[in-house]
Amino acid sequence: MNFIEELKWRGMLHQSTPGAEEKLSSGSVTGYCGFDPTASSLQVGNLAAIMLMVQFQRAGHKPIALVGGATGVVGDPSGKSEERNLLSKADVEHNLECIKKQLAKFLDFDCGDNSAEIVNNHDWFGEMKFLDFLRDIGKHLTISYMMAKDSVKSRMESGISFTEFSYQLLQGYDFHYLNQNKGCVVQFGGSDQWGNITAGTELIRRISGNESHAITAPLVTRADGTKFGKSASGQKLWLDPNLTSPYKFYQFWLNVEDSVAGKYLRVFTLLSKDEVEALEKEHEAAPHLRVLQTRLADEVTTLVHSAEALESAKKTSQILFGNSTTDALRELSEQDFLDVFEGVPHSTVTKAQVEAGLSLMECSINAGIFTSNGDFRRGIQGNALAVNKVKVTDEKAMVSPDMLLNGKYLLLQKGKKNYFIVEVI
Repeated sequence: MNFIEELKWRGMLHQSTPGAEEKLSSGSVTGYCGFDPTASSLQVGNLAAIMLMVQFQRAGHKPIALVGGATGVVGDPSGKSEERNLLSKADVEHNLECIKKQLAKFLDFDCGDNSAEIVNNHDWFGEMKFLDFLRDIGKHLTISYMMAKDSVKSRMESGISFTEFSYQLLQGYDFHYLNQNKGCVVQFGGSDQWGNITAGTELIRRISGNESHAITAPLVTRADGTKFGKSASGQKLWLDPNLTSPYKFYQFWLNVEDSVAGKYLRVFTLLSKDEVEALEKEHEAAPHLRVLQTRLADEVTTLVHSAEALESAKKTSQILFGNSTTDALRELSEQDFLDVFEGVPHSTVTKAQVEAGLSLMECSINAGIFTSNGDFRRGIQGNALAVNKVKVTDEKAMVSPDMLLNGKYLLLQKGKKNYFIVEVI
């Protein structure tokens, strides 16, 4: 199966320029995809573009990942309803280095002729003079051509600065530069990038007359059509485990809706067509087992993080949903602990209170678990309270420092499902 056929069955092909399929079927070619360093980590929303490059390399082609050290300072208006804040050069440089490390986890940089490369467009824009750019590049695209792009038209009422208006010309020059210096003939991106990418193919046509192509993938959305890449709480899902823990990352995939699980398996994993279709048949026969979501969570967590991170995420999941122990709780990092019990009622007591002698009764009433001393006693008699997964049988029990998880937390549980966190500050 060639690259285009692979994209088609995976639902990863939205648009392509005439002749692109023939060019990609004729032998190994070089293509690139750009990533703006607007943060220190890529996010799940970038993962579709990354997987596009992974599939491109697996088909025997040479991928170039362009990290926009220059264009990242300007800001891409595509898909944006308003001007975004510009980053400092120092922030961009820091983000660049972080993103390079992330991309190296997905692409093979040492496999012969089709080894991946990472380039930074500041290398060619950094010393370019403004007047030279206007004279040598700007004259090739007309204002009417640039204004016809959707990324510009959608902003005409709310306003677009010259800085963001010029972005498509900068991205177009990136393609021209790589075409001239790296033999790059195709650029990839999401469907919202079509205008910027074809500005590049047009610029190449007008300047050198060389062959070039554009290929875009559909924007991946959630079941309700909203933008992909955020958790149910609206938080962005980062690929950096320090920003989004492997546990939270794993849980996101484990909880996707049935209607999109098959699509996500196609886009975000390396499973074959036969494997995906077999899983879909198995899921259809027993939807309650959620085999699609389970395999999806396993594959993507391993791909983005590691097999070890997957096992840790599964173990962490058992803390909340299985019969875990105090020892298992103590093995959790503070971030994993907070992620597992995100949204759980949270109260505080002071270190001085604990040192002076704080009863579990007072602590529980303060946390809102019980309403009174009598209510607390009835709960203990009914075997209804657990501290760090251990049932409490002593009505006079005290809170001691050695009970604290990560040196500062108590996990109180009333019944099977009602959790409470008490933090010692």
